[in-house]
Amino acid sequence: MGVTAAVLAIDAGNSKSDVALVGEDGSVLATSRGPGFQPPRVGVTAALDVLADTVREALGSARVPAGRVRHVSACLANADFPSEEAELAAAVHARAWGRTAEVRNDTFAILRAGVDEPRGVAVVCGAGINCVGMLPDGRTARFPSIGRISGDWGGGSGLAEEAMWWAARAEDGRGEPTALARALPEHFGFPSVYALVEALHLGRIPAERRHELTPVLFAVAAAGDPVARSLVERQAEEVAALATVALDRLGLLDAEAPVLLGGSVLAARHPRLNGRVTELLAVKAPRATVHVVTEPPVLGAALLGLDHLGAPATARDRLRAHWARRP
Repeated sequence: MGVTAAVLAIDAGNSKSDVALVGEDGSVLATSRGPGFQPPRVGVTAALDVLADTVREALGSARVPAGRVRHVSACLANADFPSEEAELAAAVHARAWGRTAEVRNDTFAILRAGVDEPRGVAVVCGAGINCVGMLPDGRTARFPSIGRISGDWGGGSGLAEEAMWWAARAEDGRGEPTALARALPEHFGFPSVYALVEALHLGRIPAERRHELTPVLFAVAAAGDPVARSLVERQAEEVAALATVALDRLGLLDAEAPVLLGGSVLAARHPRLNGRVTELLAVKAPRATVHVVTEPPVLGAALLGLDHLGAPATARDRLRAHWARRP
């Protein structure tokens, strides 16, 4: 008959996907990792076909037939609206990986991974920027977070673009001087911003390397450059604004509540950025506690699955202890 699993947990981001099979007692039966999940680029069916290979690897490793999984808890990138979550949940359920299925935006996985109960707010600043909040009674706070058309600013890609904008204008005389005009092209071995712009435009520098501009921006800011420092300051203000609004929507603005910071930009713990976020939140939400999430998001997806099934605290503790022991 095979083993029965309580939860098939999925954390599927743009660049990679992690899957974990979890038993009724919180034990981890198997894990697997695969490529990213990108339905906007390839379509929902093709994106799920790619994810299916990673799911099959975990199921096969644990010798768990798909029909013996009670619940699928999938936290997926690009599930930005409730309507998209519903569409993806129906598509995941149709795959028959488990008896029931629930899909959430992948930011919820980061939030749940960092808290002992589903209560608090998480702001993720990686390639883009997003924020969600949740309460044990099921209420949530969220933003579309699909770019400038939904009011967003920053994230690694946005900061890189801003840094290039200021550097280009400094070099050609349209803007104020900034050390970015020297540091950005030097990072890629070019003599000028003009040469760097040409290389980026013509694809001589792969698009995936543009994220390297963001750490250069932070280094220039740390050295005291006013333009770079202003960009870091604005990013801190954006992070604090998202967290403040989410806390307020959940009635937590004046309560003791965790604010979790995640994503590559915030996880780098740049003192000028993270320190400023903490300073701003100390004024706007004085009882909030701010810290960086270090737990893997797939843990959060698994915990959300155990929450859904009403699993005991001992199961959640065992699950969390598993990842605490991992290097």
